[in-house]
Amino acid sequence: MRIFQYPASAEEVKRRLSATVSRQPAIEKAARGIIAGVREGGDTAVVEFTRQFDHASLTAERFRVPPAEMRRAWQKMHSKVQCAIRMSAVRIKKFHTPQKPTGYIIKELPIGRLEYRISPISSVGIYVPGGMAAYPSSLLMTAIPALLAGVGHIVITTPPDAKGNVNPVVLGTAHFLGLREVYRIGGAQAIAALAFGTKTIPRVDKVVGPGNAYVATAKRLLYGIIDIDMIAGPSEILIIADDSAPLSYIVADLLSQAEHDPLAVPILIYVGSLNERAFCGELKRQIADSPRSAIIRRAIDGQGIVVVVRSLAQAVELANMKAPEHLEVMVRRPEEIIPRLKNAGAIFVGQFTPETVGDYVAGPNHVLPTMGTARFFSPLSVMAFMKATSILRFTREGIKKIGPAAICLAEEEGFPAHANAVRIRLGE
Repeated sequence: MRIFQYPASAEEVKRRLSATVSRQPAIEKAARGIIAGVREGGDTAVVEFTRQFDHASLTAERFRVPPAEMRRAWQKMHSKVQCAIRMSAVRIKKFHTPQKPTGYIIKELPIGRLEYRISPISSVGIYVPGGMAAYPSSLLMTAIPALLAGVGHIVITTPPDAKGNVNPVVLGTAHFLGLREVYRIGGAQAIAALAFGTKTIPRVDKVVGPGNAYVATAKRLLYGIIDIDMIAGPSEILIIADDSAPLSYIVADLLSQAEHDPLAVPILIYVGSLNERAFCGELKRQIADSPRSAIIRRAIDGQGIVVVVRSLAQAVELANMKAPEHLEVMVRRPEEIIPRLKNAGAIFVGQFTPETVGDYVAGPNHVLPTMGTARFFSPLSVMAFMKATSILRFTREGIKKIGPAAICLAEEEGFPAHANAVRIRLGE
């Protein structure tokens, strides 16, 4: 990891912190082709793309996983994993339940009544990364808020392995949650199928969940046809630390995100004087011990930086500039800066709150904004699965009271038919 002194290297530091993953034209072109293919070819195209990208020979009849297979997957799951899933689910539900919004009614007797009604989105597709790996945590984090919101139709898609099988941990988790509609398709073709619908796969109103660059690009391209949770990029972690934090903790947490992806972004902002030799030694030792060392090295070499600052104020300035997905604070007096940290997907406070607990069992959602979008995006929540409708009802007395103002504004904007729709009710 390159080490910079701040503010001596301010220009370079700010350039690196503001950098985002550039769109790759080849991926976007491929995603557009897949989307067009599924829109035109339906199930036939999905079968072909699944063979091409997942190397799985499936027919449309095999897309849907039988509920009995899901039940068996749960029954065969190790009890230790079942207990961890139950704990995670309980904590996610506990944290998310208070998020459910309520509408309100304004009564203006005798002229009328106004209502702001909140209701769940009718149908949602959840994308769960799969294939060789299992991501039950992603399913828990996306499905539980949707269930709490009251979504009536939840569809899960997840990529198969080369034999056409879906990871049993994902299937078992779906069964545990009471979800019965799982399709063994992945990639951009799954997002397109959910957006347009096919003979086998139902169309949905919103798609959520993480995925690779093709999945993320397809979601972005299809936004407007469907709603999406957010435009996701590679995982990020920014740690603010001082000499009260053990270097082993700092390094372990940086690597916990670096192992996700060669494009992951691990950043350390160190307040005070960093023992660079000790830090680099710990970094090398932990990388060497990791089974995912090749991925970690690419992330560290490509995006990893250390910025040594003189004060907590400088650390706050840089953290807010980056607006990271995950922000850890391991300093002596974290309470001094937490209120000033405005831009982050999630903030982890203290030496004993590693980002890992947020990924799995803490309770808050781990689907978080990346690439600086924490400046305006929020974590996935129950509210993401709900929508609002305004309901207006006026009496004859009510239209007489507010109608003249509506006529005035309509005429001012040059819409005489608008004005007439009110005027005719006033008998003018």
